[in-house]
Amino acid sequence: MGCSNSGDDAPNAPASAAAGGVPAPPEPEPVEVSELPLPPVAPSEDPGACTKELNPRGTGCVGRDASMQSGGFLPDGTSVTAVVTFVGAPAAPDPGSGYTGRQLIVVKTDGTTFPNGDAWKCVTCGVPDQNAAGRNEPMDYPQPFNDGKRVLVGTNIVDCGTHPIADAACTPDQTHVYPIRWQNTPDDSGKGGNLRELRIHPDDVHLGFNSFTLTGGKLGQFAYLGRLSFNPAPTTGESRGPRYDVVDVTRLFDPEDTQPVEVDPANPGQLRVNPGALAVGELRGFSKDGKEVTYIGSPTESSNIDVFAADLTTGEVRRLTAHPEYVDPIDLSPDGDWTVAMDTRGSDRQMFLAAMRGIPPVTDLITTSVTSSTRNNGQRRFFQPILIDRYGDCGDYSGQRLNASGDGGPGAVNDPNWNGMADPKWSPDGTAVVYWQRLALPPACGGANPLPCEESTEPGGRGVRMMIAKLTSREPAPAPKVAPISDEVPWGVKYVPGTPPPDRPHPPAGTYTLPGAKGGTATVEITYTEDGFAIGTIAVTYDGFTDDGTYVIDGTEKVSARNPSLTVTTVDWFSDLTGTGGGVTATKKTSPDGFHLTIDVMTNIFDATGTLTTTINGKEYKQPANGT
Repeated sequence: MGCSNSGDDAPNAPASAAAGGVPAPPEPEPVEVSELPLPPVAPSEDPGACTKELNPRGTGCVGRDASMQSGGFLPDGTSVTAVVTFVGAPAAPDPGSGYTGRQLIVVKTDGTTFPNGDAWKCVTCGVPDQNAAGRNEPMDYPQPFNDGKRVLVGTNIVDCGTHPIADAACTPDQTHVYPIRWQNTPDDSGKGGNLRELRIHPDDVHLGFNSFTLTGGKLGQFAYLGRLSFNPAPTTGESRGPRYDVVDVTRLFDPEDTQPVEVDPANPGQLRVNPGALAVGELRGFSKDGKEVTYIGSPTESSNIDVFAADLTTGEVRRLTAHPEYVDPIDLSPDGDWTVAMDTRGSDRQMFLAAMRGIPPVTDLITTSVTSSTRNNGQRRFFQPILIDRYGDCGDYSGQRLNASGDGGPGAVNDPNWNGMADPKWSPDGTAVVYWQRLALPPACGGANPLPCEESTEPGGRGVRMMIAKLTSREPAPAPKVAPISDEVPWGVKYVPGTPPPDRPHPPAGTYTLPGAKGGTATVEITYTEDGFAIGTIAVTYDGFTDDGTYVIDGTEKVSARNPSLTVTTVDWFSDLTGTGGGVTATKKTSPDGFHLTIDVMTNIFDATGTLTTTINGKEYKQPANGT
């Protein structure tokens, strides 16, 4: 499962991280980072604010915020998709009136232009209403199909028929926007099931997606794989125009399978941790050969959120990252040897929670939503693009930051106030990565926030930008062509429309022993809430606990969690842990009155009392200040 099972550049990364036949980490490689062109900025959103002086061609303007998102490359390798919000368009019948609202565009990456002289082209502007009947509201995560004629964007597919999307012949009258629908009732009535974070499979036939659940007043999520089937004349459901139906859907989770933390069937008084459990949390994409699904999974180490890959046929799991900082958006390279990840590493954002390594993920049964939500400060993210080889974080190797060059000043490629967003995307030949960034804006800067706001150096004061990182020493290494995969995922469960989502099994209330792999024990006490529906408190006492025979954990940790509302979690955290051995002295301690955090998973605003501090070989990692 690779070196990411055990190591990274944190001071207490296990000394055995580079063992097991893993090759030496790669040396840093040369990277050239530059910015890609976007439409001009209008001074306001008022009708007509996008004047001929700003855009002589009449092809639209964006706002300062632009509300954009970059996407994947088209097969030509010289253009990339994005979605932007056009503002300030003139009123009809002016030809520029169609350049308004959330739209799909294509941007040149090689310095060339489209026939009209623009370095970008709006694909969906001006599409006739009859060509977009039933178009869904979400327009995000634009991902081209390998045929170059279609783009998945939000819960729609933009289709230009026989013409490549980037071709001049792909005009509005030739373009259709088809909604995607998932049957979720036995009689196929209604709007269909909710789909989010969609990812197209490289076979151009299958679709991965996520869907929220609500069980017992608690928000949950499962990931699914289905097949796209074009339905030209639907006879069921509320949308009766041409659409794509998602059929033969499989839930990528089986409650009867091995769970990340479970009672040992051979010893009901013991718990066991299963790092190879198929615990797909949120689907993030697929390997370019189509064999693996990538996802955020249950932590392997406490408070450490990582991404994993699982073989769609065998269920074999690979841990792609291991650094204690938070990672979420990723993309695997065409040749399968690299991961590009948006990660908070280098910011120390998550280190107060996760820097102490080797703690088994027991309290994470109730803390994962909280630990993952501290990664942001509202709209401010702390992501930067990180290049990681196939074997993952290993010993002193923790990847290479792609945009490390620059003087760090306003507008520089490594300006810390410009934070990466989702999703980074590889070029088809593996020699470049496109990503996008947003400048920190109030209230994440200025006012009561100690971070001063920075004036944008972008044209028109634009607060977003799209970047390309060229790996100049690389030879092209394109992905293989992928034949349609099977609809069957042996380790998943076929979805039957109308059936309720399952519960994710947890150990029942009680006191258990968790033995260390090489010695010592952890005594775990699990208490459920009064209604018996969810775990309320987990208390752990470590006594000489060691998984490698060298690094030993002692002390206590107790966490209680409750949900004041659907998306808000409050935790009461008491920790007094020490870790010693292998040249490491580590502590994870709360203040005497404990650490108490309330956070909304939808807004990510840090609000805590008390303190939680992790210290590694004398270096302290403290929690963020409230509101930062």
